[in-house]
Amino acid sequence: MQYRLLGRDGPYVSGEPGTLGGHSKQKVYGRLDCPVALSLIRRGKFKTEYRVFFADAQAARDCGYRPCGACLREDYNTWKAARAQSGST
Repeated sequence: MQYRLLGRDGPYVSGEPGTLGGHSKQKVYGRLDCPVALSLIRRGKFKTEYRVFFADAQAARDCGYRPCGACLREDYNTWKAARAQSGST
């Protein structure tokens, strides 16, 4: 089976599925079983055409995505603290 993943150089096809999913408009990535994302998808609030997949967290960060505050709380807190320290908004 072939899977379409997003990497630093854009979309590519992989024989392995992604380990993380993201939302291309919000630039957020998280676990595939994230309860918030799954709830939004079920309720039709998360347009699946904006869903992207990543091989790993580094690939997501390389694409400019931030960690989900719900399912990746520790990574999100680290990301948020780094932004505050650098003065980014």
